[in-house]
Amino acid sequence: MRYKTVIKLLSVTTLFIGIMMLVPLPFSFYYIDNQHWAFIISSIITNTVGLIGLLLTKNHKEDIRAKEGFAIVTLSWFLFAALGSLPYVISGAIPSFTDAFFETMSGFTTTGASILTDIEIIPKSVLFWRSFTHWLGGMGIIVLTIAILPFLGVGGMQLFKAEVPGLVVDKLTPRITETAKILWGVYLIFTAIETILLMLAGMNLFDALCHTFGTIATGGFSTKNISIAYYNSPFVDFIIISFMIIAGINFSLHYRIIKGNIKEILSNSELKFFLFVIIIATLIIAFELLLDKKYSLFNSFRYSLFQVSSILTTTGFATADFEKWSVFSNFILIILMFIGGSAGSTAGGLKVIRVILLIKFAYNEFKRLLHPNAISLVKYSDQIIDEKILLNVSGFFIIYMVITILSTLILTASGSDIITSLSAVAATINNIGPGLGKVGPTDNYAHFPDFIKWILSFLMMIGRLEVYTVIILLSPIYWKK
Repeated sequence: MRYKTVIKLLSVTTLFIGIMMLVPLPFSFYYIDNQHWAFIISSIITNTVGLIGLLLTKNHKEDIRAKEGFAIVTLSWFLFAALGSLPYVISGAIPSFTDAFFETMSGFTTTGASILTDIEIIPKSVLFWRSFTHWLGGMGIIVLTIAILPFLGVGGMQLFKAEVPGLVVDKLTPRITETAKILWGVYLIFTAIETILLMLAGMNLFDALCHTFGTIATGGFSTKNISIAYYNSPFVDFIIISFMIIAGINFSLHYRIIKGNIKEILSNSELKFFLFVIIIATLIIAFELLLDKKYSLFNSFRYSLFQVSSILTTTGFATADFEKWSVFSNFILIILMFIGGSAGSTAGGLKVIRVILLIKFAYNEFKRLLHPNAISLVKYSDQIIDEKILLNVSGFFIIYMVITILSTLILTASGSDIITSLSAVAATINNIGPGLGKVGPTDNYAHFPDFIKWILSFLMMIGRLEVYTVIILLSPIYWKK
């Protein structure tokens, strides 16, 4: 392990976060919430840590290998959460470091799980920082998925590398800078458009920005206690629905749309499957709501589409208390939690591309049982899938489910009921936020003991960084020469 390489890169990202801590200052001054010093002090501490790291490695020049890549990716998110907690603790908005760490990890991993019991009493600048961590983490995930993970060979991302050769890099070189510029451009365009549309729908600039950050990053932090339901506006709902779906789509496809490559978009298997799931799940739940006579025809469709889009894209916004819906509807939403969005998006979950491969792989094995002598290959978009990728994806799924089961057992052992335990684990490892039971859309995570909050924070990071990236650091083999 080239420790100086790791420290140098971590120092650069630390300086970036330190500078970003000054962004909420205009809101602090405008709303006169007297929290400006919390951000200034936090920025000074964070930048000092970054500068010390750079000074210790100023003459160090070495390329990043895969081994350092894993450490940089994982430790960056841990460092973001630790240092990003400072504004909460110093301002007094969240005095407990455990709670502040949980909230910050939830922000940067775009999970949206919260320990806050009354969001609306939190100072405006702190709420802005809370939503801003979503936006920063969302772009970090896109760059990570498109530029770095394919090189590291994480969780079947080699296939994703083959799917988007125009954006994915073969090695960690300065070309990542060009990739990042393209992605930041697309990200900024969508951010600006949604902010303007939400303001036209009636939100003020502050709320429009915060909810845009939560939508584009598929995070889900809101400035209101009852989330998007506060606005009770079909216009707001459909604007956010549109951008949740956009954010759940592979961002390299958005770039191709801008370039005018529409034909390739229409033939994309992952996109078609993603949209198919949204349509079918929406229609089933809407029909169920209509049969139960909970809403009118329009509202049944409206609330169904919103919650399906929110859960599948792992955003976590809510316009209705879906926990009061039928068990069948809740079961569908739980399935959507695990599917997640597209690779190369800000969404979490298993990712659509992996779900497709797992289904195809299972079907192929079934055919082999019926026709043992037949040559049967797994194909995706007319491309024969290498067996190594299929094993990688299968291994990813097994590890993912083992972690989910073990974590659920730990939560139940701590005293939580099975529904709360399972949905809390599913909602954090899939980066969704709200679940069922005591972590439903009208509840939060404040009631958990501190050690459970640390476990759930770890699950957020595992889910966000594609499992292998974090787990490999816990392996003794990784640390051997």
